[in-house]
Amino acid sequence: MSRFNWYQWSGAGFLFFIVASFVFGGYQLHKFLNDASNLPIEAVAIKGERVYTTDKDIQVALQHLMQRSFFSADITLVQQALEALPWVYRASVRREWPAKLRVYLQEQQPAAHWNGDLWLNVHGEVFEAPSHPELEHLPQLSGPNDMGLEVLTVYAQINSLLKINGFTLASLNLTPRHAWHATLGNGIVLDLGREDKIARIQRFITVYPVLAKQEKSVARVDLRYDTGLAVGWGDAQTREPIINDQKPR
Repeated sequence: MSRFNWYQWSGAGFLFFIVASFVFGGYQLHKFLNDASNLPIEAVAIKGERVYTTDKDIQVALQHLMQRSFFSADITLVQQALEALPWVYRASVRREWPAKLRVYLQEQQPAAHWNGDLWLNVHGEVFEAPSHPELEHLPQLSGPNDMGLEVLTVYAQINSLLKINGFTLASLNLTPRHAWHATLGNGIVLDLGREDKIARIQRFITVYPVLAKQEKSVARVDLRYDTGLAVGWGDAQTREPIINDQKPR
């Protein structure tokens, strides 16, 4: 073998040794960084105001993910696990050297009960979460799930008008045909139809003092008319038109 070929082979062997050393070193480093016994996650710092989400809820949600090392823990999976908790609206997670995860949680802000066993948050979004006794006072809203924001907006408008006139709005329903039904705190049901909701509420407020003077109690008021209304009295729910000259709509 010529001296030239010997140098070629020795150079190639040296290069192979260098590459192999880097590969082996990289493997050992990867193994070390991903070994939870070497670099465990020692703490999870939780920030953000919490009312409905407990430390135990968070611990259970993260128990499997925390078995990874500080570097190998998947931050995206941690975030997804936290946001899967029923009362968590949004979560952000970041690593904090040398062995901590810092988490910021934003909880759902419930604005109303929705369709019986669900909730509506302040953004008009539907979510599912366990009931809480301290939230029983929230209004009962219902309608198609994609109409949550509109129902919440209309509720705020109607409730504001009723409140300044001494009434409370207990529930509001939007039917699949887009007709509105409101139930007041005193149990009176208002049929508002599909149009001119605010004007019809104002008509009820105007005429109610007259209705309240009657010997019979008011159970239901049908306001689906351009002028006038129809009243259902007492338990019989019989209706009597008052200043009503058109069909309901």
